Amino acid sequence: MKLKKLFLFVSAALLIVTASACKKQEDASGTAAIKRAGVLKVGVKADVPGFGLFNTSTNQYEGLEIEIAKLLAKEILVDSGKVRFEPVTAKTRGPLLDNGELDMIIATFTITDERKLTYNFSTPYYTDAVGMLVKKSSGISRLADLNGKMIGVAQSATSKEAIDAAAKAIGVTLQFAEFSTYPEIKAALDSGRVDVFSVDKSILNGYLDSESVILPDEFSPQPYGVTTKLSNKALADYVDGLIQEWLGDGTIPALIEQFNL
Repeated sequence: MKLKKLFLFVSAALLIVTASACKKQEDASGTAAIKRAGVLKVGVKADVPGFGLFNTSTNQYEGLEIEIAKLLAKEILVDSGKVRFEPVTAKTRGPLLDNGELDMIIATFTITDERKLTYNFSTPYYTDAVGMLVKKSSGISRLADLNGKMIGVAQSATSKEAIDAAAKAIGVTLQFAEFSTYPEIKAALDSGRVDVFSVDKSILNGYLDSESVILPDEFSPQPYGVTTKLSNKALADYVDGLIQEWLGDGTIPALIEQFNL
């Protein structure tokens, strides 16, 4: 009987120690709230081929950033399927993270010094540059041809500042029209309401067709990072470690190649 009681006592003690160790591990990684919810809530793009696109044929999200989100869900919740995707735009992604509706953003979110004051960013998993898509019939072949032209950009994106700074440097004056989504900008380009569709080149590749061309000019490096709340540094450090690991072991480079980015 005494041995049985001793066994039960030791077992209970081990359970307490194990539970305590698990809690400390969760606290150290900043993942406790995610594990309690049982799902990783990630803001992604739904209209960027290769990065985050909602495929209406399969009713599934696909792209580099979708796969990174699944990898993170597998690490945190031991199941890549325990991830909930929330479509975001350049304007909505920040507020949705701020109000706690999302755990992180993986949505072509460019890392800037200004944004680092508000959010935590991982090591960049992809670096791009701002480019310009024009209609072949426009006769536009370079930035110098754009004086007085209308440039279509996404709301709250860094594209406007990048192309405007480059234009001013050569004495070119631009006009800008802001849109909520990339398909809206492409539609405006097709209809002639804007002369240029400007955003990161890899995004433009998804909207390239037989009637349009991406100009060789490019501006301002655009490094993308996994974005988390500034207040949860533990989660940011945990995610950053994983991103660095996947960059180093070839996981992310293989995904970049898979999606032809």
